[in-house]
Amino acid sequence: MSITVHFPVGEKNSTREGFGRALADATKENPDIIALSADLEESTRLNYFKEVAPERFVEVGVAEQNLASVVAGFAMAGKLPVAASYAAFLCYNAYGGIRTAICYSNLNVKLMGGHAGLGIGPDGATHQALEDIALMRTLPNMTVLVPSDAQESYQATHATLQHNGPCYLRTTKYATTTYTTPDDTFEIGAAKIMTQGSDVMLITCGPMVEQAVLAHQVLSKQGIQAQVVNMHTIKPLDTTVLVNAAKNNMPIITIEDHQITGGLGSAVLESLAKLGIQLPIKLLAVEDKFGESGTPNELYKKHGLTSHHIVQVAEKMLR
Repeated sequence: MSITVHFPVGEKNSTREGFGRALADATKENPDIIALSADLEESTRLNYFKEVAPERFVEVGVAEQNLASVVAGFAMAGKLPVAASYAAFLCYNAYGGIRTAICYSNLNVKLMGGHAGLGIGPDGATHQALEDIALMRTLPNMTVLVPSDAQESYQATHATLQHNGPCYLRTTKYATTTYTTPDDTFEIGAAKIMTQGSDVMLITCGPMVEQAVLAHQVLSKQGIQAQVVNMHTIKPLDTTVLVNAAKNNMPIITIEDHQITGGLGSAVLESLAKLGIQLPIKLLAVEDKFGESGTPNELYKKHGLTSHHIVQVAEKMLR
């Protein structure tokens, strides 16, 4: 993979931006890539692809169920289809097609669910996908990725294109601080250690990585060393970090912009059970509620998904 787009470290940008730039770059080298939109090309940043290869851009309109069948057909014809829409529309409206037409046949289809989580803010509950990770990771053959910043999203997009099989890439409209450098490696299924620590492990993904890093900075001033784990791949989950937590007897806090059921925290709990590891663990997520309109920061604060709340939970666990 040749890195041709750099998102400067420290600057804020959205993960959808990294996806769009990566796809536009990749199609210059791979004429088999087909991009498909459900009337949201600018919102999903497929417009970058369209500018480069308009003859390979397909607009299906507001018809997500049909979108799943069309991408399956392109894959069966030997093409590399990439479909993008809002996560709430793609995962919920097209789920039957994704399950049966794509995953059952293990087709090489890439799906990008954009505007996921509370970060879409004012658009409210109907547009805030808070259950998409749960739905996608239950599907056999599906790989699930949740990049944390624009540069990582750029690299994750290239990784999905090189991976053989169905992939779901979750992106956001919400801009997060870029920590990833162009020299950082990205490997599906290999978590990234953001900060070293041995007192508590903060396992997170997507926009919550920034909140966990900020919490680490506050905790370190109190003499608490938190290890922040960017679990950008939810499926397959990197269990080596859980084994390391057990070796150091570290309590775990998972943080995610998703329902508490079926997401990152659930995946971690399932893996701990399979490994026979018993550790104190706390899950920070949306607690069985629908979203609502508000700014992203207001919603994160309401649902306890801020660095301040992470610090409070860590302090309580270590007393």
